[in-house]
Amino acid sequence: MAELIATRDGFGKGVVELGEKNKNVVVLSADLTDSTRAAWFKERFPERFIDCGIAEQDMFGTAAGLALMGKIPFACTFGVFASGRAWDQLRISVAYMNLNVKIIGTHGGLAVGEDGATHQALEEIALMRILPNMTVVVPADAIEAKKATIQSAQLKGPVYIRLGRSPAPLVSKESDTFKIGKANVLKDGKDVSIIACGLMVSEALSACDELAKKGISARLINLHTPKPLDTETILKAAKETRAIVTAEEHLLAGGMGSAVAEFLSTNFPVPIKMVGVNDSFGESGKPEELLKKFNLTSAAIVEKAGQVLAMKK
Repeated sequence: MAELIATRDGFGKGVVELGEKNKNVVVLSADLTDSTRAAWFKERFPERFIDCGIAEQDMFGTAAGLALMGKIPFACTFGVFASGRAWDQLRISVAYMNLNVKIIGTHGGLAVGEDGATHQALEEIALMRILPNMTVVVPADAIEAKKATIQSAQLKGPVYIRLGRSPAPLVSKESDTFKIGKANVLKDGKDVSIIACGLMVSEALSACDELAKKGISARLINLHTPKPLDTETILKAAKETRAIVTAEEHLLAGGMGSAVAEFLSTNFPVPIKMVGVNDSFGESGKPEELLKKFNLTSAAIVEKAGQVLAMKK
């Protein structure tokens, strides 16, 4: 069984490593220092840490000011607050100015669990990817989260990194290649392409195994960067398999699947089905129970694969 580590832990390790190498890296928290793992940076570099309190709008304004002074601020809060409560500040003070602010949105998706709908961010990929200049990254595991954190500091401009609260399976290795903006093909296949991000990459791996038992060859693409989209890899998959299934722990509207569908509809239309949350808020419950209730499972991916294969015929 794969080791389970929360993606927020990958960020915590990555930002400490960055802090050791670059004195311009600073971390801000909106009174969620422990929960976002910003506490690990605070313990090591207290002079480069700012707790802004329960004031997300002020935190991003402060981060913008620090960026203008040449710092590389990592502003940390729950994804639901970063993308919702402070969206105007991100739009005007950060994205419009194309400032070098890194936004760390933890507790994304249904796997937040018992915190319930108010804290389960299911909209932030959509809200962030529509902002000009914004890069959006959804790591599949803690290893990718650490790599994304370190690489984001090297990118000029705002980056949103969506992280989870619950321990998640490790689906990659330290030695694996990871580059923001470049998807990873985890399995090759000729019958259908499954494009997943975040927690759903693990489910997609299981789905590929189940499909193989049915004699179906599935290609699996880890699209960890919904923006900018790796159109080359997506187009190649569409042309070679001519059937696409997307899977994400997010609303169907406006998410990673929508980004894929938007691109393919105007470049190479093929049958496509999406696994995600269908026009609904979340609810309180254990993560595994919620993922099953909202059909964010390998079984749902297998079902959608059967549907697109039938459409292709």
